[in-house]
Amino acid sequence: MRLLLMRHGQTHANVSGDLDTAAPGADLTDLGRAQAVAAAQALADEHLDAIYVSSRVRTHQTAAPTADDRAITPTQLDGLEEIAAGDFEMRHDHDAVAGYIGTVATWLGGEVTARMPGGETGEEFLARFDRAVRTIVEAGHSSALVVSHGAALRTWSYARMAPTPDAPPPTEPLHNTALIVLDGDVDAGWSLVSWQGHPVGGDLLEDPTAEDPTGDLDSDGDGELG
Repeated sequence: MRLLLMRHGQTHANVSGDLDTAAPGADLTDLGRAQAVAAAQALADEHLDAIYVSSRVRTHQTAAPTADDRAITPTQLDGLEEIAAGDFEMRHDHDAVAGYIGTVATWLGGEVTARMPGGETGEEFLARFDRAVRTIVEAGHSSALVVSHGAALRTWSYARMAPTPDAPPPTEPLHNTALIVLDGDVDAGWSLVSWQGHPVGGDLLEDPTAEDPTGDLDSDGDGELG
């Protein structure tokens, strides 16, 4: 099947730089709502059998324009949530952001037994995201949109897609309403179709002033990621 994995639109926490991973999470900003509308337009020619969202309100708000256009009711699915920030929740100081990003970078490097301080290990994260994806695949869709979160989508995609010379590096941006498209299934594996790291609706929907601690992965641990 085809999985279209979209990061949610911009939230108020993305602007302030807070590591906001707990329920229910921040609402979309005005820009985030515009990104969601533009995303629906950008996906107009894509076949979709279903739309899945996490329990966080920002994914529901991002999916709403696409769902309305298709007359599809989004399905909330446990396991699609962001990587829990644990001890870093709602912090935006350098140590917290570097600690969160550093842990995710460790997982991307293959050390998935490492634990986010006060949170889950990479193994635990991948297991719960795998369960959610298996549920989607076993529903029998040929194509589904999944609106989830930056660090979660980046980490799961790199862990599960087949190696290919066309794959972007782990530092590739995954900004608000970025889109990863994969083909495959949970048993045969997943191949990368495309990785659009910037807003699917166009570069005019970028906000270079936002702190967004989970949109980019900086190799020095000082940047942003998801």
